[in-house]
Amino acid sequence: MIGKTKKILIIGSAPDSVNATKWKNLSFDNIVAINNAWKIRTDWTNCIYPEDFPVNKRPKASEKQTLHSAEEYVEAQNHFGGFVYAGGTMAFTAGYWVLYKFKPQIICYTGCDMVYKGEKTHFYGKGNADPLRKDKTLNNLLAKSARLEAIAFINKCKILNLSNIPESKLTFTKVNFNDLDNISRINLNKIKEEKINLALQKEKKTGYFVPDGKYWKKMDKFEKKEIKIIDNLWLSSIQQKIEV
Repeated sequence: MIGKTKKILIIGSAPDSVNATKWKNLSFDNIVAINNAWKIRTDWTNCIYPEDFPVNKRPKASEKQTLHSAEEYVEAQNHFGGFVYAGGTMAFTAGYWVLYKFKPQIICYTGCDMVYKGEKTHFYGKGNADPLRKDKTLNNLLAKSARLEAIAFINKCKILNLSNIPESKLTFTKVNFNDLDNISRINLNKIKEEKINLALQKEKKTGYFVPDGKYWKKMDKFEKKEIKIIDNLWLSSIQQKIEV
C-alpha cells in the first residue's frame, strides 16, 4: 500500500502572501505561518517565530494550533548543520524545522521570496527586511535557498514555490496552486548529489557550528571567504528549471 504524500505549506509575510486567502480545498497536512503570517488564514496549524518576536504580536492558539520558537527550531537547525550554513532568517529556519518535525514529501512556500520593493514590503505594510540585515550568514540568499532544497532532496522531500511574483531569492521551482495535484508532471530542478557531498564535506571541515544557535555572538570567528566557498558549492548543486 502506498502511503499518503505529506504536504506542508509555509506562509511568509510578503505582500503577495494574501493570495493564499483565495485558495480553497487545501490538501496540506499542516499550514505553518511565519511571524505575522498567522493573520492571513485562520486555518493555520503552526506558528513559528524568533525569540524576540513581540508577545503582543503572537497569536492565541486554539486547541488545534501550536506555537513554536527557538527552544524547538535550534535543535532542528543543528540537526541539519547549524545556522551559519543554513542562514539565520526565519524563512529558512521554518523550512528546516518543518523538514525535521514533519518529515514531509513536499514543502510549499508562499510569501517568502525575500524581495523588498516599494513602500509595501509586507502584507501588512512596511516592515523590517530581516533577510537583508548585515549578517555573514545571509550574504547569498539564493545559495542558502539552494542548500535547503538540496538538504530536503536527500531527505526525500521536494520544495516548491507557490508565489507568482517574477523575482525571487528562492531556487525552488515555481508552481501554480491549481497544479499541485499534478506534481508528477512538473519539471523540477535537477539536484546534483556529488555537489551536495562536496558542500557537506567543506562545511564539516570548516567547523562553523554553534550548538546554542546564537551564532551572532561569534560572528568574528567566521570568515566571509570560507562561507562564500560553501555558498558557491550549494549553488552548484541545483540546476534550476529554465522558464520558456
